[in-house]
Amino acid sequence: MTKQLSQQDRQPGPDHEAMVELARQAMAKSYSPYSDFKVGAVVVSRNGSVFSACNVENASYPEGTCAEAGAISAMVMAGEQRIQAIYVIGAGDGLVSPCGGCRQRIREFADSTTTVHICGPEGIRKSLLLDQLLPYSFGPQHLNVTQAD
Repeated sequence: MTKQLSQQDRQPGPDHEAMVELARQAMAKSYSPYSDFKVGAVVVSRNGSVFSACNVENASYPEGTCAEAGAISAMVMAGEQRIQAIYVIGAGDGLVSPCGGCRQRIREFADSTTTVHICGPEGIRKSLLLDQLLPYSFGPQHLNVTQAD
């Protein structure tokens, strides 16, 4: 799902309550019949576009798709390549933070100023900068690749 934020919503950053609600809505659409572990994600791009997705499992259990990967794919399909913030939501008492593979996917389109909001049904539980979530990360600059702005 793609949503364009208004000019007011872009300054100084996304409306956290609205982003958490979009993440909740995405989580509700999760296709997770095997684990029943529902996850939703919302990516806010640098220009203020919003992309949401849910996790999708299949019978070949390890071949499912994480919510973060779906939201990032939607962002790229829309021609965006920079993440301003990401919201990840899951149920349960513990923090549902991005898995290792998704941390690397986020890193591909983010920088040290990107905020990762880890949410539960009640709202944001913890907010981290990407460098806190994935310190000493490997990224495009290690391959002499210039990232688009």
